[in-house]
Amino acid sequence: MNMRRGIIVVSALIAMVGLMSSPGMSLASDQMAAKDILQQNCVQCHRLEGKPDSRFNLKAPDLIWAGSKYRRPWLIDWLTGKEAPLYAKGYRWDLSEAPLKHPVVSASEANAIADYFAAHNKDPRVTVGAYDLSKVTKFEASFGGMAFKAHACLGCHTINEDGKIIGGPQSSALQGSGQRYDQDWLFRFGLNPQDFVPHSGEFLADATEPQLRAVIGYLMTQGVDDFKYYEPWTSPEFGVASVGRGKVIYKEYCSQCHGATGKGDGPAASGLDPKPAIHANIPFEKLPMEYLYNVINHGGPAIGKSPNMPYWNLTIGQQGVADVIAYLKATFKGLPAGAAAVSAAATSTMPTKAAATATSSSGGQSDACVQPRKTVMAPDSFLVMTNPLAASADVLQAGKTLFQKSAKPAACVMCHGEKGDGKGMMGAALAPPPRNFTCNAMMKDIPDGQLFWIIKKGSPGTGMMSFSGLSDEKVWQLIHYIRSLGR
Repeated sequence: MNMRRGIIVVSALIAMVGLMSSPGMSLASDQMAAKDILQQNCVQCHRLEGKPDSRFNLKAPDLIWAGSKYRRPWLIDWLTGKEAPLYAKGYRWDLSEAPLKHPVVSASEANAIADYFAAHNKDPRVTVGAYDLSKVTKFEASFGGMAFKAHACLGCHTINEDGKIIGGPQSSALQGSGQRYDQDWLFRFGLNPQDFVPHSGEFLADATEPQLRAVIGYLMTQGVDDFKYYEPWTSPEFGVASVGRGKVIYKEYCSQCHGATGKGDGPAASGLDPKPAIHANIPFEKLPMEYLYNVINHGGPAIGKSPNMPYWNLTIGQQGVADVIAYLKATFKGLPAGAAAVSAAATSTMPTKAAATATSSSGGQSDACVQPRKTVMAPDSFLVMTNPLAASADVLQAGKTLFQKSAKPAACVMCHGEKGDGKGMMGAALAPPPRNFTCNAMMKDIPDGQLFWIIKKGSPGTGMMSFSGLSDEKVWQLIHYIRSLGR
Protein backbone atom coordinates (compact mmCIF):
# COMPACT_ATOMS: atom_id res chain seq x y z
CA MET A 1 0.00 0.00 0.00
CA ASN A 2 2.78 2.41 0.93
CA MET A 3 4.63 1.49 -2.24
CA ARG A 4 1.54 2.24 -4.34
CA ARG A 5 1.11 5.64 -2.65
CA GLY A 6 4.74 6.44 -3.39
CA ILE A 7 4.29 5.58 -7.06
CA ILE A 8 1.27 7.90 -7.26
CA VAL A 9 3.21 10.78 -5.66
CA VAL A 10 6.15 10.30 -8.02
CA SER A 11 3.77 10.16 -11.01
CA ALA A 12 2.12 13.41 -9.91
CA LEU A 13 5.49 15.12 -9.61
CA ILE A 14 6.48 13.94 -13.11
CA ALA A 15 3.18 15.24 -14.49
CA MET A 16 3.73 18.65 -12.88
CA VAL A 17 7.22 18.87 -14.35
CA GLY A 18 5.77 17.91 -17.73
CA LEU A 19 3.19 20.69 -17.53
CA MET A 20 5.81 23.23 -16.55
CA SER A 21 7.93 22.29 -19.56
CA SER A 22 5.02 22.02 -22.03
CA PRO A 23 4.92 24.21 -25.21
CA GLY A 24 2.23 26.40 -23.65
CA MET A 25 4.37 27.18 -20.63
CA SER A 26 7.40 27.75 -22.86
CA LEU A 27 5.39 30.13 -25.04
CA ALA A 28 4.20 32.07 -22.01
CA SER A 29 7.77 32.28 -20.77
CA ASP A 30 8.96 33.54 -24.16
CA GLN A 31 6.15 36.11 -24.19
CA MET A 32 7.23 37.38 -20.79
CA ALA A 33 10.84 37.57 -21.99
CA ALA A 34 9.74 39.42 -25.12
CA LYS A 35 7.73 41.89 -23.05
CA ASP A 36 10.77 42.51 -20.87
CA ILE A 37 12.94 43.17 -23.96
CA LEU A 38 10.36 45.59 -25.35
CA GLN A 39 10.06 47.42 -22.03
CA GLN A 40 13.81 47.65 -21.56
CA ASN A 41 14.89 48.48 -25.10
CA CYS A 42 11.99 49.64 -27.27
CA VAL A 43 9.46 51.79 -25.39
CA GLN A 44 11.97 54.62 -25.08
CA CYS A 45 11.36 55.32 -28.79
CA HIS A 46 8.35 53.23 -29.91
CA ARG A 47 4.81 53.19 -28.56
CA LEU A 48 3.19 49.78 -28.03
CA GLU A 49 -0.30 51.04 -27.18
CA GLY A 50 -2.49 54.11 -27.32
CA LYS A 51 -3.89 56.19 -30.14
CA PRO A 52 -2.07 57.37 -33.28
CA ASP A 53 -0.17 60.63 -32.97
CA SER A 54 1.80 62.97 -35.20
CA ARG A 55 5.27 61.90 -36.22
CA PHE A 56 6.52 65.16 -34.72
CA ASN A 57 5.42 64.00 -31.26
CA LEU A 58 7.16 60.64 -31.59
CA LYS A 59 10.72 59.35 -31.76
CA ALA A 60 10.11 56.30 -33.94
CA PRO A 61 7.20 54.62 -35.73
CA ASP A 62 4.36 53.27 -33.60
CA LEU A 63 4.31 49.54 -32.93
CA ILE A 64 0.70 49.62 -31.76
CA TRP A 65 -0.30 47.59 -34.84
CA ALA A 66 2.95 45.68 -35.41
CA GLY A 67 1.20 42.31 -35.23
CA SER A 68 -0.97 43.22 -38.22
CA LYS A 69 1.50 45.40 -40.07
CA TYR A 70 4.66 43.36 -40.61
CA ARG A 71 5.37 40.02 -42.23
CA ARG A 72 7.07 37.75 -39.74
CA PRO A 73 10.19 36.81 -41.79
CA TRP A 74 10.94 40.47 -42.48
CA LEU A 75 10.35 41.47 -38.85
CA ILE A 76 12.79 38.83 -37.61
CA ASP A 77 15.40 39.90 -40.18
CA TRP A 78 14.91 43.51 -39.13
CA LEU A 79 15.29 42.77 -35.42
CA THR A 80 18.43 40.71 -36.05
CA GLY A 81 20.05 43.49 -38.09
CA LYS A 82 19.72 41.98 -41.59
CA GLU A 83 17.61 44.74 -43.13
CA ALA A 84 18.59 48.21 -44.37
CA PRO A 85 17.24 51.30 -42.56
CA LEU A 86 13.62 52.11 -43.46
CA TYR A 87 14.17 55.86 -43.35
CA ALA A 88 17.21 57.04 -45.28
CA LYS A 89 16.95 60.52 -43.71
CA GLY A 90 15.75 59.26 -40.33
CA TYR A 91 12.18 58.99 -39.02
CA ARG A 92 12.45 62.46 -37.47
CA TRP A 93 14.05 64.17 -40.44
CA ASP A 94 13.21 67.52 -38.84
CA LEU A 95 15.78 66.76 -36.15
CA SER A 96 18.49 64.90 -38.03
CA GLU A 97 18.81 63.77 -41.64
CA ALA A 98 20.54 60.51 -40.85
CA PRO A 99 19.19 57.04 -40.05
CA LEU A 100 19.54 55.88 -36.46
CA LYS A 101 21.19 52.57 -35.74
CA HIS A 102 18.55 50.16 -34.52
CA PRO A 103 19.29 47.78 -31.61
CA VAL A 104 19.84 44.15 -32.60
CA VAL A 105 18.56 41.08 -30.74
CA SER A 106 19.21 37.36 -31.13
CA ALA A 107 17.15 35.17 -33.45
CA SER A 108 15.34 33.52 -30.53
CA GLU A 109 14.52 36.92 -29.02
CA ALA A 110 13.32 38.18 -32.40
CA ASN A 111 10.99 35.20 -32.73
CA ALA A 112 9.66 35.82 -29.23
CA ILE A 113 9.00 39.48 -30.06
CA ALA A 114 7.23 38.50 -33.29
CA ASP A 115 5.04 36.11 -31.27
CA TYR A 116 4.29 38.85 -28.76
CA PHE A 117 3.23 41.28 -31.48
CA ALA A 118 1.03 38.63 -33.10
CA ALA A 119 -0.70 38.02 -29.77
CA HIS A 120 -0.96 41.55 -28.38
CA ASN A 121 -0.49 44.17 -31.12
CA LYS A 122 -3.19 43.42 -33.66
CA ASP A 123 -5.09 46.21 -35.44
CA PRO A 124 -8.87 45.67 -35.06
CA ARG A 125 -9.51 47.96 -38.05
CA VAL A 126 -7.81 45.56 -40.43
CA THR A 127 -10.04 43.00 -42.15
CA VAL A 128 -8.13 39.80 -42.78
CA GLY A 129 -8.64 38.76 -46.40
CA ALA A 130 -9.69 42.25 -47.55
CA TYR A 131 -6.91 42.18 -50.15
CA ASP A 132 -6.45 39.02 -52.21
CA LEU A 133 -2.79 38.97 -53.18
CA SER A 134 -3.30 35.89 -55.35
CA LYS A 135 -5.44 37.92 -57.81
CA VAL A 136 -2.86 40.62 -58.63
CA THR A 137 -2.19 40.70 -62.39
CA LYS A 138 0.81 42.12 -64.23
CA PHE A 139 -1.43 44.77 -65.71
CA GLU A 140 -2.79 45.76 -62.29
CA ALA A 141 0.69 46.02 -60.81
CA SER A 142 1.90 48.05 -63.80
CA PHE A 143 -1.11 50.35 -63.57
CA GLY A 144 -0.50 50.63 -59.83
CA GLY A 145 3.04 51.80 -60.52
CA MET A 146 1.72 54.54 -62.78
CA ALA A 147 -0.92 55.53 -60.22
CA PHE A 148 1.79 55.56 -57.52
CA LYS A 149 3.62 58.21 -59.53
CA ALA A 150 0.50 60.06 -60.65
CA HIS A 151 -0.62 60.52 -57.05
CA ALA A 152 2.77 61.94 -56.02
CA CYS A 153 3.78 58.98 -53.81
CA LEU A 154 7.18 59.02 -55.51
CA GLY A 155 7.76 62.48 -54.04
CA CYS A 156 8.46 61.03 -50.58
CA HIS A 157 9.00 57.28 -51.02
CA THR A 158 11.70 55.38 -52.88
CA ILE A 159 10.97 52.36 -55.10
CA ASN A 160 12.97 50.05 -57.33
CA GLU A 161 12.48 50.65 -61.05
CA ASP A 162 14.51 48.51 -63.43
CA GLY A 163 17.18 47.93 -60.82
CA LYS A 164 17.51 51.61 -59.87
CA ILE A 165 16.29 53.22 -56.66
CA ILE A 166 14.23 56.31 -57.50
CA GLY A 167 12.06 58.70 -55.53
CA GLY A 168 12.29 61.02 -52.55
CA PRO A 169 14.12 59.45 -49.58
CA GLN A 170 12.04 61.37 -47.03
CA SER A 171 9.62 58.73 -45.79
CA SER A 172 9.79 54.94 -45.52
CA ALA A 173 11.67 53.19 -48.33
CA LEU A 174 9.27 50.99 -50.31
CA GLN A 175 11.65 49.08 -52.57
CA GLY A 176 11.21 46.09 -50.26
CA SER A 177 7.60 46.67 -49.26
CA GLY A 178 6.39 43.35 -50.66
CA GLN A 179 8.64 41.52 -48.21
CA ARG A 180 7.81 43.82 -45.30
CA TYR A 181 4.11 44.54 -45.08
CA ASP A 182 0.99 42.47 -44.65
CA GLN A 183 -1.24 43.27 -47.64
CA ASP A 184 -4.45 43.64 -45.58
CA TRP A 185 -2.81 46.16 -43.27
CA LEU A 186 -1.29 48.08 -46.17
CA PHE A 187 -4.68 48.24 -47.89
CA ARG A 188 -6.33 49.59 -44.72
CA PHE A 189 -3.52 52.11 -44.32
CA GLY A 190 -4.02 53.27 -47.90
CA LEU A 191 -7.72 53.96 -47.32
CA ASN A 192 -6.73 56.77 -44.93
CA PRO A 193 -3.07 57.13 -43.92
CA GLN A 194 -3.90 59.81 -41.37
CA ASP A 195 -5.73 57.22 -39.30
CA PHE A 196 -2.25 55.97 -38.48
CA VAL A 197 0.04 59.02 -38.61
CA PRO A 198 -2.10 62.18 -38.37
CA HIS A 199 -0.59 65.54 -39.33
CA SER A 200 2.72 63.98 -40.34
CA GLY A 201 2.87 64.98 -43.98
CA GLU A 202 0.93 61.90 -45.13
CA PHE A 203 -0.88 62.67 -48.39
CA LEU A 204 -4.54 61.76 -48.94
CA ALA A 205 -4.90 60.87 -52.61
CA ASP A 206 -8.12 61.26 -54.57
CA ALA A 207 -8.00 57.67 -55.73
CA THR A 208 -10.79 55.20 -56.34
CA GLU A 209 -10.70 51.86 -54.55
CA PRO A 210 -9.64 50.02 -57.75
CA GLN A 211 -6.76 52.49 -58.11
CA LEU A 212 -5.77 51.94 -54.48
CA ARG A 213 -5.92 48.18 -54.96
CA ALA A 214 -3.65 48.51 -57.99
CA VAL A 215 -1.16 50.61 -55.99
CA ILE A 216 -1.15 48.05 -53.17
CA GLY A 217 -0.61 45.29 -55.73
CA TYR A 218 2.34 47.21 -57.14
CA LEU A 219 3.86 47.75 -53.70
CA MET A 220 3.44 44.08 -52.83
CA THR A 221 5.61 43.19 -55.84
CA GLN A 222 8.44 45.48 -54.71
CA GLY A 223 11.33 43.35 -53.50
CA VAL A 224 9.64 40.10 -54.56
CA ASP A 225 11.58 38.81 -57.57
CA ASP A 226 9.50 35.67 -58.01
CA PHE A 227 6.08 37.27 -57.52
CA LYS A 228 3.41 34.99 -58.99
CA TYR A 229 1.00 37.12 -61.03
CA TYR A 230 -2.57 36.06 -61.58
CA GLU A 231 -3.53 35.38 -65.19
CA PRO A 232 -7.27 36.14 -65.56
CA TRP A 233 -7.47 34.20 -68.80
CA THR A 234 -6.97 31.05 -66.73
CA SER A 235 -10.16 31.77 -64.76
CA PRO A 236 -13.17 29.40 -64.91
CA GLU A 237 -14.98 31.76 -67.30
CA PHE A 238 -12.43 31.04 -70.01
CA GLY A 239 -12.88 27.32 -69.52
CA VAL A 240 -16.53 27.64 -70.57
CA ALA A 241 -16.10 30.39 -73.18
CA SER A 242 -18.69 30.26 -75.97
CA VAL A 243 -18.08 31.29 -79.58
CA GLY A 244 -21.85 31.62 -80.03
CA ARG A 245 -22.25 34.02 -77.10
CA GLY A 246 -19.17 35.89 -78.26
CA LYS A 247 -20.71 36.38 -81.71
CA VAL A 248 -23.79 37.99 -80.16
CA ILE A 249 -21.65 40.30 -77.99
CA TYR A 250 -19.49 41.22 -80.99
CA LYS A 251 -22.58 42.24 -82.97
CA GLU A 252 -24.06 44.23 -80.08
CA TYR A 253 -20.92 46.08 -79.05
CA CYS A 254 -17.82 45.61 -81.23
CA SER A 255 -19.43 45.94 -84.68
CA GLN A 256 -20.31 49.59 -83.98
CA CYS A 257 -16.69 50.44 -84.79
CA HIS A 258 -15.06 47.31 -86.20
CA GLY A 259 -17.93 46.40 -88.54
CA ALA A 260 -20.19 43.37 -88.76
CA THR A 261 -17.52 41.33 -90.53
CA GLY A 262 -14.51 42.88 -88.78
CA LYS A 263 -13.45 45.09 -91.69
CA GLY A 264 -13.19 48.25 -89.60
CA ASP A 265 -16.20 49.77 -91.35
CA GLY A 266 -18.76 50.07 -88.55
CA PRO A 267 -21.08 53.12 -88.49
CA ALA A 268 -18.82 55.00 -86.06
CA ALA A 269 -15.62 54.41 -88.06
CA SER A 270 -16.10 57.29 -90.50
CA GLY A 271 -15.67 59.84 -87.72
CA LEU A 272 -12.81 58.18 -85.85
CA ASP A 273 -9.10 58.93 -85.98
CA PRO A 274 -7.30 56.59 -85.79
CA LYS A 275 -9.52 54.16 -87.61
CA PRO A 276 -10.70 51.02 -85.79
CA ALA A 277 -8.50 47.96 -86.18
CA ILE A 278 -9.45 45.70 -89.10
CA HIS A 279 -10.13 42.46 -87.27
CA ALA A 280 -10.56 40.54 -90.49
CA ASN A 281 -6.83 41.01 -91.16
CA ILE A 282 -5.61 39.80 -87.75
CA PRO A 283 -4.69 36.16 -86.98
CA PHE A 284 -6.08 36.30 -83.45
CA GLU A 285 -4.91 32.80 -82.57
CA LYS A 286 -1.32 34.04 -82.81
CA LEU A 287 -1.73 37.06 -80.54
CA PRO A 288 -0.57 36.88 -76.91
CA MET A 289 -3.52 36.23 -74.62
CA GLU A 290 -2.28 38.89 -72.22
CA TYR A 291 -2.49 41.54 -74.94
CA LEU A 292 -5.95 40.45 -76.10
CA TYR A 293 -7.34 40.35 -72.58
CA ASN A 294 -5.92 43.74 -71.60
CA VAL A 295 -7.09 45.64 -74.66
CA ILE A 296 -10.65 44.27 -74.39
CA ASN A 297 -10.99 44.21 -70.62
CA HIS A 298 -9.12 47.43 -69.81
CA GLY A 299 -9.53 49.44 -73.03
CA GLY A 300 -7.24 51.21 -75.47
CA PRO A 301 -5.57 53.67 -73.05
CA ALA A 302 -4.56 50.76 -70.81
CA ILE A 303 -2.09 49.62 -73.46
CA GLY A 304 -1.26 53.05 -74.86
CA LYS A 305 -3.78 52.94 -77.68
CA SER A 306 -6.71 55.19 -78.61
CA PRO A 307 -9.28 56.05 -75.90
CA ASN A 308 -11.91 55.35 -78.57
CA MET A 309 -11.50 51.70 -77.60
CA PRO A 310 -13.61 51.35 -74.41
CA TYR A 311 -12.84 49.24 -71.36
CA TRP A 312 -15.50 46.55 -71.63
CA ASN A 313 -15.02 44.80 -68.27
CA LEU A 314 -17.88 46.58 -66.50
CA THR A 315 -20.24 46.17 -69.47
CA ILE A 316 -19.82 42.54 -70.48
CA GLY A 317 -18.01 41.09 -67.46
CA GLN A 318 -15.32 38.44 -67.31
CA GLN A 319 -17.50 35.88 -69.06
CA GLY A 320 -18.25 38.32 -71.87
CA VAL A 321 -14.56 39.05 -72.37
CA ALA A 322 -13.83 35.32 -72.52
CA ASP A 323 -16.64 34.76 -75.04
CA VAL A 324 -15.56 37.62 -77.33
CA ILE A 325 -11.96 36.38 -77.37
CA ALA A 326 -13.21 32.88 -78.26
CA TYR A 327 -15.22 34.38 -81.14
CA LEU A 328 -12.29 36.47 -82.42
CA LYS A 329 -9.98 33.45 -82.45
CA ALA A 330 -12.50 31.23 -84.16
CA THR A 331 -13.54 33.79 -86.78
CA PHE A 332 -10.58 35.91 -87.87
CA LYS A 333 -7.51 34.12 -89.20
CA GLY A 334 -5.63 37.00 -90.88
CA LEU A 335 -4.65 37.57 -94.47
CA PRO A 336 -2.84 35.04 -96.65
CA ALA A 337 0.95 35.36 -96.71
CA GLY A 338 2.09 38.32 -98.81
CA ALA A 339 -1.24 40.14 -98.75
CA ALA A 340 -0.76 42.06 -95.49
CA ALA A 341 1.17 45.05 -96.80
CA VAL A 342 -1.12 45.51 -99.79
CA SER A 343 -4.24 45.48 -97.63
CA ALA A 344 -2.81 47.89 -95.07
CA ALA A 345 -1.69 50.34 -97.72
CA ALA A 346 -5.08 50.20 -99.44
CA THR A 347 -6.97 51.00 -96.25
CA SER A 348 -4.65 53.82 -95.20
CA THR A 349 -6.15 57.30 -95.13
CA MET A 350 -2.73 58.80 -95.85
CA PRO A 351 -1.60 59.61 -99.43
CA THR A 352 0.68 56.94 -100.85
CA LYS A 353 1.91 58.55 -104.09
CA ALA A 354 5.21 59.45 -102.49
CA ALA A 355 5.84 55.88 -101.44
CA ALA A 356 8.94 54.37 -102.93
CA THR A 357 10.68 51.01 -102.80
CA ALA A 358 13.99 50.83 -101.02
CA THR A 359 16.28 48.03 -99.91
CA SER A 360 18.20 48.27 -96.65
CA SER A 361 21.80 47.19 -96.25
CA SER A 362 20.59 44.09 -94.38
CA GLY A 363 18.58 43.00 -97.42
CA GLY A 364 15.10 43.75 -96.04
CA GLN A 365 12.77 45.22 -98.62
CA SER A 366 9.67 47.35 -98.07
CA ASP A 367 6.79 48.06 -100.43
CA ALA A 368 6.49 51.58 -99.00
CA CYS A 369 9.73 53.24 -98.02
CA VAL A 370 9.16 56.93 -97.33
CA GLN A 371 5.72 56.72 -95.74
CA PRO A 372 3.65 59.92 -95.70
CA ARG A 373 2.62 60.78 -92.14
CA LYS A 374 0.91 63.50 -90.15
CA THR A 375 2.90 62.65 -87.05
CA VAL A 376 3.00 65.41 -84.46
CA MET A 377 6.43 66.99 -84.01
CA ALA A 378 7.95 66.49 -80.58
CA PRO A 379 8.55 69.53 -78.32
CA ASP A 380 11.89 71.28 -78.79
CA SER A 381 13.12 69.92 -75.47
CA PHE A 382 12.91 66.42 -76.98
CA LEU A 383 14.14 67.27 -80.46
CA VAL A 384 17.53 68.35 -79.10
CA MET A 385 18.02 64.99 -77.34
CA THR A 386 20.59 62.56 -78.70
CA ASN A 387 21.05 58.93 -77.74
CA PRO A 388 23.32 58.86 -74.65
CA LEU A 389 24.20 55.19 -75.13
CA ALA A 390 26.96 53.87 -77.35
CA ALA A 391 25.75 51.44 -80.02
CA SER A 392 27.62 48.51 -78.47
CA ALA A 393 26.83 44.86 -79.13
CA ASP A 394 25.23 44.58 -75.67
CA VAL A 395 23.02 47.63 -76.24
CA LEU A 396 21.92 46.39 -79.67
CA GLN A 397 21.13 42.95 -78.25
CA ALA A 398 19.10 44.51 -75.43
CA GLY A 399 17.19 46.58 -77.99
CA LYS A 400 16.58 43.52 -80.15
CA THR A 401 15.16 41.60 -77.18
CA LEU A 402 12.79 44.46 -76.42
CA PHE A 403 11.74 44.74 -80.07
CA GLN A 404 11.11 41.04 -80.57
CA LYS A 405 9.98 39.81 -77.16
CA SER A 406 9.81 41.88 -74.02
CA ALA A 407 8.55 45.42 -74.73
CA LYS A 408 5.23 46.06 -73.00
CA PRO A 409 2.33 46.45 -73.62
CA ALA A 410 3.25 44.53 -76.82
CA ALA A 411 6.48 43.53 -78.52
CA CYS A 412 7.27 45.82 -81.48
CA VAL A 413 7.52 42.81 -83.80
CA MET A 414 3.76 42.30 -83.60
CA CYS A 415 3.17 45.36 -85.80
CA HIS A 416 6.57 46.19 -87.32
CA GLY A 417 7.54 42.61 -88.21
CA GLU A 418 10.64 40.50 -87.69
CA LYS A 419 12.65 42.64 -90.14
CA GLY A 420 11.16 45.94 -88.98
CA ASP A 421 9.57 46.48 -92.39
CA GLY A 422 6.04 47.05 -91.06
CA LYS A 423 4.82 43.56 -91.99
CA GLY A 424 4.01 42.22 -88.53
CA MET A 425 0.96 40.04 -87.93
CA MET A 426 -1.04 43.05 -86.73
CA GLY A 427 0.33 45.47 -89.31
CA ALA A 428 -2.33 44.63 -91.89
CA ALA A 429 -5.02 45.68 -89.40
CA LEU A 430 -3.71 49.22 -88.99
CA ALA A 431 -4.39 52.32 -91.04
CA PRO A 432 -1.97 53.91 -91.71
CA PRO A 433 0.33 50.86 -91.78
CA PRO A 434 3.21 50.62 -89.27
CA ARG A 435 6.51 52.39 -89.91
CA ASN A 436 9.02 50.65 -92.16
CA PHE A 437 12.23 50.93 -90.14
CA THR A 438 14.30 49.40 -92.94
CA CYS A 439 13.82 52.59 -94.98
CA ASN A 440 17.00 54.52 -94.27
CA ALA A 441 15.89 57.34 -96.60
CA MET A 442 13.13 58.05 -94.09
CA MET A 443 14.76 57.06 -90.79
CA LYS A 444 17.90 59.18 -91.25
CA ASP A 445 15.79 62.35 -91.08
CA ILE A 446 13.96 61.45 -87.86
CA PRO A 447 15.84 62.83 -84.82
CA ASP A 448 16.62 60.61 -81.83
CA GLY A 449 14.48 62.84 -79.64
CA GLN A 450 11.48 62.47 -81.95
CA LEU A 451 11.74 58.68 -81.79
CA PHE A 452 12.13 58.81 -78.01
CA TRP A 453 9.04 61.01 -77.66
CA ILE A 454 6.89 58.84 -79.94
CA ILE A 455 7.89 55.61 -78.18
CA LYS A 456 7.10 57.13 -74.79
CA LYS A 457 3.90 58.97 -75.79
CA GLY A 458 2.53 57.02 -78.74
CA SER A 459 1.37 58.59 -82.01
CA PRO A 460 -2.24 59.84 -82.18
CA GLY A 461 -3.93 59.04 -85.47
CA THR A 462 -1.95 55.81 -85.91
CA GLY A 463 -1.83 52.41 -84.27
CA MET A 464 1.39 53.31 -82.45
CA MET A 465 0.76 52.78 -78.75
CA SER A 466 2.52 54.41 -75.80
CA PHE A 467 5.39 52.58 -74.14
CA SER A 468 5.49 54.91 -71.15
CA GLY A 469 6.32 52.02 -68.84
CA LEU A 470 9.73 51.52 -70.47
CA SER A 471 12.63 53.16 -68.67
CA ASP A 472 14.59 55.82 -70.55
CA GLU A 473 17.53 53.44 -70.86
CA LYS A 474 15.40 50.77 -72.51
CA VAL A 475 13.92 53.29 -74.95
CA TRP A 476 17.42 54.37 -76.01
CA GLN A 477 18.42 50.70 -76.44
CA LEU A 478 15.35 50.21 -78.62
CA ILE A 479 16.21 53.27 -80.74
CA HIS A 480 19.70 51.95 -81.43
CA TYR A 481 18.26 48.64 -82.58
CA ILE A 482 15.57 50.30 -84.73
CA ARG A 483 18.23 52.40 -86.48
CA SER A 484 20.32 49.29 -87.11
CA LEU A 485 17.51 47.82 -89.20
CA GLY A 486 17.97 50.40 -91.95
CA ARG A 487 21.71 50.08 -92.35
